[in-house]
Amino acid sequence: MYNQGAVEGAANIESGSRVFVYEVVGLRQNKESDQTNYPIRKSGSVFIRVPYNRMNQEMRRITRLGGKIVSIQPVSVLEAANGKAAVASADSQVSQPAAAVEANKEENGKATPVNTSSEAKGFAKPTAKDKKSNSMTQTKAKHADVPVNTYRPNAPFIGKVISNEPLVKEGGIGLVQHIKFDLTGSDLNYLEGQSIGIIPPGVDKKGKPEKLRLYSIASTRHGDDLDDKTVSLCVRQLEYKHPESGETVYGVCSTYLTQIKPGDEVKITGPVGKEMLLPEDPDANVIMLATGTGIAPMRTYLWRMFKDEERAANPEYQFQGFAWLLFGVPKTENILYKEELEAMQAKYPDNFRLSYAISREQQNPQGGRMYIQDRVAEHADELWQLIKNEKTHTYICGLRGMEGGIDEALSAAAAKEGVTWSDYQKGMKKAGRWHVETY
Repeated sequence: MYNQGAVEGAANIESGSRVFVYEVVGLRQNKESDQTNYPIRKSGSVFIRVPYNRMNQEMRRITRLGGKIVSIQPVSVLEAANGKAAVASADSQVSQPAAAVEANKEENGKATPVNTSSEAKGFAKPTAKDKKSNSMTQTKAKHADVPVNTYRPNAPFIGKVISNEPLVKEGGIGLVQHIKFDLTGSDLNYLEGQSIGIIPPGVDKKGKPEKLRLYSIASTRHGDDLDDKTVSLCVRQLEYKHPESGETVYGVCSTYLTQIKPGDEVKITGPVGKEMLLPEDPDANVIMLATGTGIAPMRTYLWRMFKDEERAANPEYQFQGFAWLLFGVPKTENILYKEELEAMQAKYPDNFRLSYAISREQQNPQGGRMYIQDRVAEHADELWQLIKNEKTHTYICGLRGMEGGIDEALSAAAAKEGVTWSDYQKGMKKAGRWHVETY
């Protein structure tokens, strides 16, 4: 499918020299996979060696072959642990494994001390829990007052759609909608950073009622209308090609939501989640790294920080810290909530910094597409200095796989001070300053 010689050549440039190993399960032998240069078993793991600057393309290829990535590790980590691993070469950068999106996301303190004597060793290894869970939870901070599971799948709240508005401009890629639901008559209270469940109508392939899918909430606790009676979601319709038939497949719940009409009823559960909550300290610094609809929780934070009407509704919380959003999208037309974001930045330039990574329009230093990990690498030294501040919290939300490149960039910045990023990051997780929700 791809020219392997070109891949090996890419490994000689700076980005290509950073190589990762994907552990993949579920690959099937078919017409397309017959073109690979390694055998595929129906079960068991396949290990694929991928240069950094081809990671996204390989993820998409694996998805087309019906595979699922269960771990991504730098080859240096594996070689250090086991000697040089015999892994299959492949051409592949970090984007979305499309077939996995619906199955995963929709299916359901103190400053960290800097150890100046340590050596930089690269990334933190994925834990067993990271491999099993759909959303990574790094800290178990106690939030006794946080509402959870007010409504459960066996007794959901029946809300109504108020509005369903497109977020992608003409010429953009895909269908993404901002959907607002009426919560009048419910006891559903939520906080910024939480999620709700949606139960689509109908039955699945086994004839059983459809299961709920979780979506990050895109509105503050007061709702878009600031009347405490609504909740909003940012939903992208899942669309991908079936790896064997080539047929276009659409996600069940995402299609249901993106096509829903005002006045329609919808089954809502939740809220759930405590991992992505904002710190209560109005002097905190907040780094936000998002791709696509991962902007949803970031929008709630930014509204709470900078939206005038929201600030008026929260006299006890007047943000005085520094917020920095790095947002990855494929095209300018795909910058979700663009006008909102840029209006807040214009009004609060000393407190809010906005950086885009537009993959199909911008280039990284190596001449490849500009992904969010490339933008993080560009600003790694600044981000590292900010991260060392005990008041700084970092939030990552979007497609699974983006974390590796982010870790690599911050590892390089920390290493300049003799700090091992993986060790420092562990301390941040324990302190509740590192928050990740990827799918």
